[in-house]
Amino acid sequence: MQRLHARDAGFAAAFAAVVSDRRESDADVAHGVTAILADVRARGDAALADYTAKFDGHDLGDDWRIPAETCREAFDALDPALRAALELAATRIRAYHAAQLPEDRDYTDASGVRLGAKWHAVDGAGLYVPGGRAAYPSSLLMNAIPAKVAGVGRLVVTTPTPKGVINPLVLAAAHLAGVDEIWRIGGAQAIAALAYGTDRIAPVDVITGPGNAWVAEAKRQLYGVVGIDMVAGPSEILVIADGQNNPQWIAADLLSQAEHDPAAQSILITDDAAFADAVAAAVEAEIALLPTAAVARASWDAHGVIIVVDSLDEAPALANALAAEHVEIATDDPESVFAGIRHAGSVFLGRHTPEAIGDYVAGPNHVLPTGRRARFASGLSVLDFMKRTSFLGVSEASLGAVGPAAVALAEAEGLAAHARSIELRLGI
Repeated sequence: MQRLHARDAGFAAAFAAVVSDRRESDADVAHGVTAILADVRARGDAALADYTAKFDGHDLGDDWRIPAETCREAFDALDPALRAALELAATRIRAYHAAQLPEDRDYTDASGVRLGAKWHAVDGAGLYVPGGRAAYPSSLLMNAIPAKVAGVGRLVVTTPTPKGVINPLVLAAAHLAGVDEIWRIGGAQAIAALAYGTDRIAPVDVITGPGNAWVAEAKRQLYGVVGIDMVAGPSEILVIADGQNNPQWIAADLLSQAEHDPAAQSILITDDAAFADAVAAAVEAEIALLPTAAVARASWDAHGVIIVVDSLDEAPALANALAAEHVEIATDDPESVFAGIRHAGSVFLGRHTPEAIGDYVAGPNHVLPTGRRARFASGLSVLDFMKRTSFLGVSEASLGAVGPAAVALAEAEGLAAHARSIELRLGI
């Protein structure tokens, strides 16, 4: 863990190094993904079967697709308390995303030109659900429900099943979300199948969902063939906390992201040096209690950072430079700090709002930009599964009002046919 103080002479350089620490895939991953994508495009299902046998230790045979009945049975077999928790999460996620649905526009302006736009869902969406280090039914809900709310007609899940083992909670979530197809395919090869299509798997228009470096790189390379939600890197959390917090709470919050991945990053900004010491000690104590201790330890040791500032008034500028995936503001007056935050995937306000509540049942999406992409990107929403078509209608009178200006601009650009298509209608 790295300890920094804003007053130190070398702080600017040390902080800049933290900001620029990408923690993402290298050239070897990119080259490997390129080869896999080309192979799946060329050989289709045969390539998928080979990669599944190689990486997942599972012979697909005739066992490519998980039936809807299997998902329903998994849902029915859940412990009632767990089923109720999953249903609560789904209800809250659905309600939050329903409020995001955009409205069509249709109006006539002062020149008499009719203008507007219509929104339509994509025909098909593919959702990647990890099945390696951990399987996350919450991520399935966070991806599938916005797609359903948007009105996507065909919702396809690909998920690896190592050694043929299926996570029943993921299947239960798929049933609850109304997924149409589930395929036992993982890795970059699954992204290729969703983008290009194979004999078995029809292509989709948009691919979303988290995955490892190979999955993220495959999405990056296939952007343009399909739409993607984002290129996601390792998880991040920034906690801005004063000295009035319980150190154990803040330590647990920091570790909630560290346990995801050895490359995850957890950062604390505080104005209390003694509190910083207490949190560092609490992290050590908490790690010892975690079944995910090895991963959390690797993350905290390599990428954990504690920053002490003279005043939390300095925190928003540091937070905006980091543009973190998750930002917790654990102070008496979180709104005053929040007012200065411009770049963050999602913000969690107050001492009783741990990031983990947002991962499951709060409602806003937990698929968020990482690697400083919050500077220009947003979390997953219904808009990721929709596109807008503009339209316009010009009458003879309104063409007379705006057409001459269009002719002048077309002629200035040297595009005579553009100008003539308007001039002929204007009779000039």
